[in-house]
Amino acid sequence: MRKNLIIPLTFIILAFSAGNITGYYLNTDEPQIISENNKNNTLKEDNSSFWDFNKTSQADLKTFWNVWDVLDTLYYDPTKLNTDQRIYGAIKGMVSSLGDPYTVYMTPDETKEFQQSLEGKLEGIGAELTVKEGNLVVVSPIKSSPANKAGLKPGDIIYLIDGNATSEMTLFEAITKIRGPKGSKVVLTIIRQDKPQPFEVTIIRETIDIPSVEAEYRDNIAIITVNQFNEVTLPEFNKVEGDILMKQPKGIIVDLRYNGGGYLDTSIKLLSKFFENKEKAVIIKQKENNKNEIIYTFGKGKLSNYPLVVLINQGSASASEIFAGAIQDLKRGILIGEQSHGKGSVQQIEELKDGSSLRITIAKWFTPLDRSIDEVGIQPDRIVKQNEDEKTTEPEDAQLNEAISYIKSQASQLD
Repeated sequence: MRKNLIIPLTFIILAFSAGNITGYYLNTDEPQIISENNKNNTLKEDNSSFWDFNKTSQADLKTFWNVWDVLDTLYYDPTKLNTDQRIYGAIKGMVSSLGDPYTVYMTPDETKEFQQSLEGKLEGIGAELTVKEGNLVVVSPIKSSPANKAGLKPGDIIYLIDGNATSEMTLFEAITKIRGPKGSKVVLTIIRQDKPQPFEVTIIRETIDIPSVEAEYRDNIAIITVNQFNEVTLPEFNKVEGDILMKQPKGIIVDLRYNGGGYLDTSIKLLSKFFENKEKAVIIKQKENNKNEIIYTFGKGKLSNYPLVVLINQGSASASEIFAGAIQDLKRGILIGEQSHGKGSVQQIEELKDGSSLRITIAKWFTPLDRSIDEVGIQPDRIVKQNEDEKTTEPEDAQLNEAISYIKSQASQLD
């Protein structure tokens, strides 16, 4: 059956003691609906067996079956000739031939792992990964995760996993190498743009507890960190909203740094809280122009009158970029930080009868002013680089400080 339309970026690459992982993404980037009309759409059911090979009128599969028969006849280890695995491998090859890292076939096990990617409590290293130009790339390390503590940064290329080249692995093979039981270690060899030589990072796997929403107050300014747009984000944000309305701070900072995405509808619902009227939030352009859609905020947002800053960086992707792009285009607040990741495509999950699934790119999304951010990202209104002095254990958060200063200046103008 068809899942809601989604805009995730990557799997959260975590090591599970039970053998599970969660953005290829390997997050998030994370299922999301495009419109209410699409919620209950389902694929037409039929009564055929799952592996239906009566499609020869559409393609010549003689070579495929020829190879199949040769393997059955000549391969020296018949115990490895697993029918399901061969079919899964063939399907993966067909899907990967598109060259789209976001269109992915997932086996039943991988599908279960993907569904766990937005649940929040897992074991592993805690980093969102994707594939770019054939490289295994860090989108963002999750806050306070082993990957974050070990110093992984957005844009890092994972060249080796325990000495094994990632270029020789499929995505899931790389995930399998990275994951492992809590307390075990994995050694990653990293290529970083500003480093002349690859270097090793040893990471001890831990239980990862990912709070969706965190809030604090500084100088009577509400700072809301949204780590993912997942199933619990809205109820958690609603609690923060109630607290804000009671405390009446000078302004609000929404921190989307290292947020790799998640549910589209969740990002729109959160976005709606900052607008009094119904505003264009995102444009979805599909293969057929007559199916293009414009999604609007709901209006009557209770946080619409507060000065607003949104923090972004290279780890902000997908649904985070939808949120940030709308705030920027509609001039509701300003963006501070660094250029975002740049994922402007929409994926849909098709669940298949055996529990496997196909995540397929079905559209591109554009900001309210019809800007495409795909592969280019969003440029913040104020570019502020973080202190990346590796000798500093707790570097000053220059981006957050700039946001606080901006809110104070706006609040003083309102006094």
